[in-house]
Amino acid sequence: MTTTLFGIPNCDTVKRARAWLDAQGVAYQFHDFRKNGLPDDALDRWLQAPGWETLVNRRGTTWRQLDAATRESVVDAASARAVLVAHPTLIKRPVVEWRPGMQATVGFDAAQWAAYSEGNVKQ
Repeated sequence: MTTTLFGIPNCDTVKRARAWLDAQGVAYQFHDFRKNGLPDDALDRWLQAPGWETLVNRRGTTWRQLDAATRESVVDAASARAVLVAHPTLIKRPVVEWRPGMQATVGFDAAQWAAYSEGNVKQ
């Protein structure tokens, strides 16, 4: 199984992440939240690890556009899941599933990614 990078194509961080993966020769599939939707099983894994606090992007435009009551209602994994399903762009990007059984990473960190990407290099 190859690495899967989840995000939206016009996100600057996703663009940097994709460029890094390409430069490193890492094979990956891109999953666009807007075109392909948010996979329920993947969301459930991410809510467990790395966790809902990491997954919810409280710094982004989508968060700021939510009404105060919705923002205040995000207090645990279940409430975060409901808001993330309704607003997939609220997920901190990119989310990367490197290989089965490995915890997904959230956000772009080249140093961290170098270790995770081993074994996923294109042949």
